[in-house]
Amino acid sequence: MNGTLAEAFEAQKGNPMRVETDRLIITEFTPDMARVLHENSLDEDNRRFVPDEVFETVEEARETIAFLMTKYGGTEGPLVCPVLTKADGENIGYVQLVPLDGGGWEIGYHIAKPYTGRGYATEAVRAFLPPAAEAVGADAVQGICVRENEASRRVLLKCGFDPVSEGIGDWQGERREVFRAVWHAPRKDA
Repeated sequence: MNGTLAEAFEAQKGNPMRVETDRLIITEFTPDMARVLHENSLDEDNRRFVPDEVFETVEEARETIAFLMTKYGGTEGPLVCPVLTKADGENIGYVQLVPLDGGGWEIGYHIAKPYTGRGYATEAVRAFLPPAAEAVGADAVQGICVRENEASRRVLLKCGFDPVSEGIGDWQGERREVFRAVWHAPRKDA
């Protein structure tokens, strides 16, 4: 199917998209999530590895959420969804599918520091990736991170991404050692 992300997630008309795992709920951002998005973005790993995803103020997070909410009905992206725990509804991070400048799509994810090391990123990416890729019509999705981000590399590999290259490349406007991998959607006829 090459419909909207909401259709791919089998959301009912008027209801937010929703993907569930044993421990997580992946859904749509709402304006009331701005404070948590801001707070979750401030940890040292986020600043070190994806500084463009740090929201220094609640207002900056609120503006970003307002923009992201306009993208949920379409297929052009970015498609960014909060990750909530099923146990208590705590917003612990996000998972995203972002269009690349030269074409194609890239997976992204961030789990706030207090929740890392529990497999949440892997669980969220595994659940989100197939329906999100189908929604935008992507047969392949890239995973890109700086080489020193061992946790992100492990998530990509656990989620079925095949390594493509490692070497010096542009990362956030700097020359850094970059790890690239690719995930291929399962064939429908297989």
